[in-house]
Amino acid sequence: MQKLKNYINGQLAEPIAKSYIDNYSPANGKVYSLIPDSDEKDVELAYAAAAAAFKSWSVTPKETRSYYLLKIADLIEQKLDVLAAAESKDNGKPFKLAKRVDIPRAAANFRFYGTGILHFSAQSHAMENSAINYTLKQPVGVAACISPWNLPLYLFSWKIAPALAAGCTVVAKPSEVTPMTAFLLSEICIEAGLPPGVLNIVHGLGPKVGNAMVSHPNIPLISFTGGTATGKHIASIAAPMFKKLSLELGGKNPNIIFADCNYEDMLSTTLNSSFSNQGQICLCGSRIFVERPLYERFRNDFVAQTKRMKVGDPSKEDTRIGAIVSKGHFDKILSYIDLAKQEGGNVLCGGKSFNPGGELSEGYYIEPTIIEGLDFKCRTNQEEIFGPVVTITPFDTEEEALMMANSTTYGLASMVWTENLTRAHRMANAIHAGIVWINCWLLRDLRTPFGGVKASGVGREGGFEALDFFTEPKNVCVKLN
Repeated sequence: MQKLKNYINGQLAEPIAKSYIDNYSPANGKVYSLIPDSDEKDVELAYAAAAAAFKSWSVTPKETRSYYLLKIADLIEQKLDVLAAAESKDNGKPFKLAKRVDIPRAAANFRFYGTGILHFSAQSHAMENSAINYTLKQPVGVAACISPWNLPLYLFSWKIAPALAAGCTVVAKPSEVTPMTAFLLSEICIEAGLPPGVLNIVHGLGPKVGNAMVSHPNIPLISFTGGTATGKHIASIAAPMFKKLSLELGGKNPNIIFADCNYEDMLSTTLNSSFSNQGQICLCGSRIFVERPLYERFRNDFVAQTKRMKVGDPSKEDTRIGAIVSKGHFDKILSYIDLAKQEGGNVLCGGKSFNPGGELSEGYYIEPTIIEGLDFKCRTNQEEIFGPVVTITPFDTEEEALMMANSTTYGLASMVWTENLTRAHRMANAIHAGIVWINCWLLRDLRTPFGGVKASGVGREGGFEALDFFTEPKNVCVKLN
């Protein structure tokens, strides 16, 4: 059975304690590899390597940093099938989704920041004839990057690429639930010739590895994507230490559908925004609000098309809904479906686990589930489920739709479907979220800021905002006479 290794100081290394964690395939529920059960000693080794490398990497010409990032992007693209297969097996998502979205986006992240750093600039300010001020943007130091299990390489690279581009070195922790593509990235970095210590990847559990990274006295900034409760815990440690923090947390996103929408486009996109990656995307629209004149038609068509989505083997070309990432998360999702029934919800389709049979009979599968009849304030509509479960609710006025949309503690993303341009802008202005998609979903320009408000996070990723996060501005004032 394959044993994954940490990537420290340019080399693959066993954990110091020689201890390992079972890694399960969600498709069949069986252990297929072993993950390093690292601890604070491994983190300290990684930090020491990153700190030593920072002395040279921070002053390495941006053209050279760009070269390494672009080389990594090329290698990811060359290994597309291998990486997509690993992502599918590790996460449970359909292979075709990993091949079409996850792995190409990981390559795009390295390519974007590999070129973006060449255009990253600062400002100067002249004080008439007395002085000139200019701003230096200097890399902060060793960055702690912690990523989640839902889009493993996609979001791992989303943090690492801008940090390296900006001149920081990195100690990174992938999710212990989905470590495989991070391990393969280690091998890619070695093949690309990335200097030792510039990127270090430490596998293991959050309470041991993540806490050691977050609480390390000499790591000055933390970029974390994951659950809101974990983000709160990280902030409680990091804030008193005055660390820079970027927290991309949970979501309970509204999908607001007006009767004048482009119906066919809306319906096909809503299927994707509801159930892509088994609903395990922080940007999925889990609360669907439909203007009452369209509600019955939408409900009938949405249920009919959802029932036609094939659940099963992630490796099959026609599979739309793969396996849930872990047994624990599988149980959590089913518990929320039970809660919805207790709260008076009517399950229109799905609502139960699915057994593909054969070798996959012990896998973690849940049918895509649609629930109606719930109060917008109930727990099912207020708490993040993070699975193939959506609720549908009718509304009569813009004001009612906005009230329900803004009623949760979250504020990450939202969707508005309407052909009324004035209404679209009015809604976008009033929705309390970091992202508003009008007549689309998951249409991403990597130059734009990404992040949420309220319990959905602190700060922004993406574009030059990410490069700003990994650098510290310094003003220099020069007297002219």
